[in-house]
Amino acid sequence: MRVTLLFHKLALASLLGALAAGCGSGGGSDSSATSPACSVVQLEAQMGATLSQAVSEVDFSFAVQRQDGRRYSFNRGSSTLQTSYQPSSTSKLVSAVIILRLVEQGYLGLAARPQDHIADWPIGGGDSLFAMNLAQLLSFTSGLAVQPEVEPACLNDPNSDLHTCAISIANTYAGNGIIPGSQFLYASTHMHVAGLMAVRARGVASWQQVFAEFQSQTGLFPTSTFDLPSVANPRIAGGMHLTGEEYMAFLKALRDGLLLNAASMGQMLADHTASATIVYSPIFAGVGGGAGLGEDWHYGFGLWHECRSATFNCVPGARVSSPGALGSYPFWDRSKGYTGIVVRNGAFGTMTTGIAIERSVRSIMERWAAC
Repeated sequence: MRVTLLFHKLALASLLGALAAGCGSGGGSDSSATSPACSVVQLEAQMGATLSQAVSEVDFSFAVQRQDGRRYSFNRGSSTLQTSYQPSSTSKLVSAVIILRLVEQGYLGLAARPQDHIADWPIGGGDSLFAMNLAQLLSFTSGLAVQPEVEPACLNDPNSDLHTCAISIANTYAGNGIIPGSQFLYASTHMHVAGLMAVRARGVASWQQVFAEFQSQTGLFPTSTFDLPSVANPRIAGGMHLTGEEYMAFLKALRDGLLLNAASMGQMLADHTASATIVYSPIFAGVGGGAGLGEDWHYGFGLWHECRSATFNCVPGARVSSPGALGSYPFWDRSKGYTGIVVRNGAFGTMTTGIAIERSVRSIMERWAAC
């Protein structure tokens, strides 16, 4: 009996020792017990080693956060998550959320048309573009663009203003014969008009006031600004200065359901280009002379539905992102439960560099997220 009892005690001690040897936890906001086959410490070290070798012509910062709150971050050179960056099109997701919150609050609707809120909107009832609505503006299917990467000069004119530029956009594309909703052409024009609609619907004088209200209501982006090319004429689709830290807080709040209700989230995450002709996608063809990925991503409201395929065959909303032309790349993998960002200010057209940085560690990151 004593021999049997001793055997059981030794076996139990051996089992507990083996389990303890296989478990580990790494640095970050939370510690995490792991299975014998996974160690967050080792996986974070692997991410760091890989990121230190990532191809980037400029310094960058990287961060990823799991569902349980644990975060891993990496800084190259002088870059930090507190560095102010010009992230270009990463602004699109922020603007889309701000506008969708105004829809929730009853100031305007997704079916609203520019002429409903902009008194001097110049496109009249005999024009096919007269039917465009806010949903089409947010999904870049409004028809307010006809040629890839050719946009009205006012979008980069610091001496213009949001209203003047939006009216110029309308005059530029009036009479083009496009049926709203039929074509997807990625451009800043659509969201500039959506931004003016939001300003008018809210009854304030500027986008700065709309953004300030969002900051006050949410506590997000306390030091960020919409000021490119100027405060008076901010590019709603790409005019922010922000930090990686503040964008990470935004992604967490979005993921946790703190910014949009279920209906708005569903609208934002829907595939709004499934039946549209893709006239221009920078993901497929590149931007600013830079290389594209040759992948067929679709679009929601202010975000891309990623799909690593030449023909879209993915589940909309499973993985979404809003990469910028200078190589910043915020991402949200909803199927695997993590959010993250690459922030950098590379040359215009280096969008895919930021995506490549993240992809260099994606397989490690997925194991880390599940560990």
